[in-house]
Amino acid sequence: MSVKELSDKLRKREKRKIHVRKTISGVPGKPRMTVFKSNLNFYVQVIDDTVGNTLASASTVEKTLKDLTRNVEGAGKLGEEIGRRLKEKGISVVVFDRNGYKYHGIVKAIADGARKAGIQF
Repeated sequence: MSVKELSDKLRKREKRKIHVRKTISGVPGKPRMTVFKSNLNFYVQVIDDTVGNTLASASTVEKTLKDLTRNVEGAGKLGEEIGRRLKEKGISVVVFDRNGYKYHGIVKAIADGARKAGIQF
């Protein structure tokens, strides 16, 4: 990819992200679960937007989750882990924020893993 193609790709993702965030907001009863993908790791955070606090998070940077591979299977396990952490805190309903990414592959696997753990969207 050339530099121009990469910048267009990032610009389009940022535009999608802003469009989605206009309508999605996390409140104490229904916080926002957001996903971020880097070239090496996945990150999932559950955020209460009214005060700006992160209620729970999970990522492949953590020692316990370091062995997860960067594929759909590893993303599903990460989704199950964040679901388990949310259940421990008494949270069962969240709003899913795909963060401008298309809803397929890794992003969908994280959402499906959280659903498998008992989290509702």
